Amino acid sequence: MSTPRDWAELLRVSALFTVPGDALAGAAASGVRPGARTALVTGASLCLYEAGMALNDWADRAEDAVERPHRPLPSGRIAPAQALAAAAGLTVAGLGLALAAGRPAALTATALAGTVWAYDLRLKHTPAGPAAMAAARSLDLLLGAVASTNSRTAEGSSIRVVRRALWPAAALGAHTYALTRVSRGETRGGSSGAPLAALGATTALGALTGAKRRADEAPHAYARAALAGAYVATAAGPYLHAALNPSPPLTQKAVGGGIRAMIPLQAALAARSGALASAALLTGLVPVARRLARKVSPT
Repeated sequence: MSTPRDWAELLRVSALFTVPGDALAGAAASGVRPGARTALVTGASLCLYEAGMALNDWADRAEDAVERPHRPLPSGRIAPAQALAAAAGLTVAGLGLALAAGRPAALTATALAGTVWAYDLRLKHTPAGPAAMAAARSLDLLLGAVASTNSRTAEGSSIRVVRRALWPAAALGAHTYALTRVSRGETRGGSSGAPLAALGATTALGALTGAKRRADEAPHAYARAALAGAYVATAAGPYLHAALNPSPPLTQKAVGGGIRAMIPLQAALAARSGALASAALLTGLVPVARRLARKVSPT
């Protein structure tokens, strides 16, 4: 019989703390305070993220039986049918929560769900895999932005909201693209190219996100610079070690570091949009995610 720990391992619960920041950074980019709709799409994001985790292991069960036999499905702790049912149920739940937040959110969540399923079932092991994963993360941030609109909002207003969120979505997508390329060497190791590229992308994103803007007030500028620095510090070291020695253990550590770095990146993006309260809330998730990662691997 499956235990809660088995499901926690399947669903990578330690990585869940990287999800709320998408909605909060998106809401900050839209220029509105987080509210009930933000809470709804945060729930939708969490459901769709967990659906992707369950579907990922269902789709990779034959490969994992050879390379990762300790995982819940190949070890027999969770049946494949259970994982697939969980993925379907979580997807439906996520879409339902997004629908409750309004039509723009429902449409965005539908695109996000389609991207998640396409990645896990078809695109993951193709050259398009990293781009698909990056698109999913960008759509998740846009989901938080469009939650500030509803079906009665003027179309022009919705377009303006999306435009304001494009840069943060692109930044998060770029980080995800680089991280996904590194993750391809988790089980067998790889070349130094992917972690070196990820290191370069992290440095560039940190500089762009932390750079002072003309209209900045001092607290916002300091907070954003500090959070951007924390983002680079979290990801850069593991990426550098993997570049020097792209073995499976160091590559896995690099992937874990890249996942954890999403939280300070999201916080920096929220601060960049002037949402210091959201940035502070996300910063508080960092130590919690770190402690839980020691018990349940995020990869």
